[in-house]
Amino acid sequence: MPAVAENTQVTLPADSNQALGIARFAIDFLSDDATKRGEPSQAVLDKTNDFFTDAVLCGLSALALKTNAPTVLRNEALQYPVTDATHLVGRAQRRGATVFGSGTQLQPEKAIVANCSAVREWDSNGTNFGYNPELNHTAGEFGHNDFYSVAIAAAQLMGKDGAYALRAMVLHDEIRGRLAEVFSLKTYKVDHVVHGGIASAAVFGAMLGATAEQIESAIGMTVAHAIPFRAIRAGKQLSDSKGASAAITTEFAVLSVKRSMAGFLGPRDIFRNPEAIFRIFEGPGQMFKKVDAGSANTGQADASPFDLILSRAGDDFAVMGMHFKLGLYEHQSAGAIQAIIDLLNKAPHLLDDASGSKIAKIKITAYEPAFGIIGDPAKRNPTTRQSADHSMVYIISTLIRKALSQQKAGWTELMLDPYDYAPDAIINERTRSLMDRIEFAHGGDEYDRRYPDGIPTSVVITDTDGTDFDSGLVMYPGGHARNTTADLKAILSFKFNLLGKLVQEDPAPIIERFQNLGAKSADQIRELHDFEIQTRDGYE
Repeated sequence: MPAVAENTQVTLPADSNQALGIARFAIDFLSDDATKRGEPSQAVLDKTNDFFTDAVLCGLSALALKTNAPTVLRNEALQYPVTDATHLVGRAQRRGATVFGSGTQLQPEKAIVANCSAVREWDSNGTNFGYNPELNHTAGEFGHNDFYSVAIAAAQLMGKDGAYALRAMVLHDEIRGRLAEVFSLKTYKVDHVVHGGIASAAVFGAMLGATAEQIESAIGMTVAHAIPFRAIRAGKQLSDSKGASAAITTEFAVLSVKRSMAGFLGPRDIFRNPEAIFRIFEGPGQMFKKVDAGSANTGQADASPFDLILSRAGDDFAVMGMHFKLGLYEHQSAGAIQAIIDLLNKAPHLLDDASGSKIAKIKITAYEPAFGIIGDPAKRNPTTRQSADHSMVYIISTLIRKALSQQKAGWTELMLDPYDYAPDAIINERTRSLMDRIEFAHGGDEYDRRYPDGIPTSVVITDTDGTDFDSGLVMYPGGHARNTTADLKAILSFKFNLLGKLVQEDPAPIIERFQNLGAKSADQIRELHDFEIQTRDGYE
């Protein structure tokens, strides 16, 4: 384990009550005790604010285009208004939270499920890969920055300012991100949002003043009652359940906190519970044989499968290893996107004919799980947006179609936007023609062993003369935490404007509204969502 400055990390050993430990860590992190409170560096706060702005603009644009699940859940939330006030710590407090595009106070779990669903709808916000080689925590679980609505809702409820809400966002990403490093849910066909649900219970409870035991109870309920399997992501065409999974799990976690604070007692010590998901699959007394090397079995008689190490201060927070999506695409395709951009700049003659006739064949080689998830043969003929954005052949063919049209190849020029997944785009003849020319191959151990360190992918384009153009191995595409070549700030600014223009003609005020969160007052947080979303027809 690398040396760290004193008191910057908290270790929750496998043989301890980690649910209670997470609860105490969350309470301390948000406290005023200088020896225990979270002290993330400015770089950590800035990165988190960028992920937050990115997530919100994804959500607002999904509502502007009237996508189904976010619209249904927002309408549902607006049916649960809270009009009265309560008194807490001697001053009047609001009892409600708000949804995007409204100032109406609502039950917090309803506001959270609506906002979380909207943020996740495009599958274009931040991603983690559960990879921390310095601690040998390389379980490689996916996860996404879907959950910032938890911090905003709780801050609205408690009359807290933006600095407090931003610190709570760092805390949520830390708990969720570190769990992803030590336990691979996907290995056992459990959806990755479970880690986010645990973090939501901890953060929401700590922000509302719950005791550690009440938070432990809420975490126990979340794990015991609300485990979604990856069945929501299986099948030839995906449904609303895929995009709303994080939202629904978080709704349950927030309800669990409210119930625990009202006196309901959930199961304790859930990480060491021999019949909860962690020890069923790994650790002492495991019921099912482990199928890969995701997490270490401690071998202790009464322990969870892992030690959990959480950062309290400094630069080394989980959010610093998370990745931005530079457009709308499944994160496993980022290596192929970078490879295509690189190849088209090396061999611009491939774009000479706007019909794409210069391109004879495209071979994409990647790793598992990319090969199994977005290379699934069932995804070769997507008919819905949710399936198209999980189809490698569709994503890459759409990217090339845009390059042929614009005669340019860069992250901003080719950025995939919501209209690239609209019904008419999905059946575009040129896109479909390019899809037919793509071969998708599994690179075997040479590729698999390099993930989740990177997104190991290579692309070979063969032109009509029979000449091959090889991208070579791409590991760290633009948006990846270890990429050093892309102008991330400029590309994110372009993305913010691209999505923001779908919400309002002049996106600048909307973008500014969610930046510099740490400087915003409690009143500004209270009114954060009170603005108009200009909806548009003709998408779905």
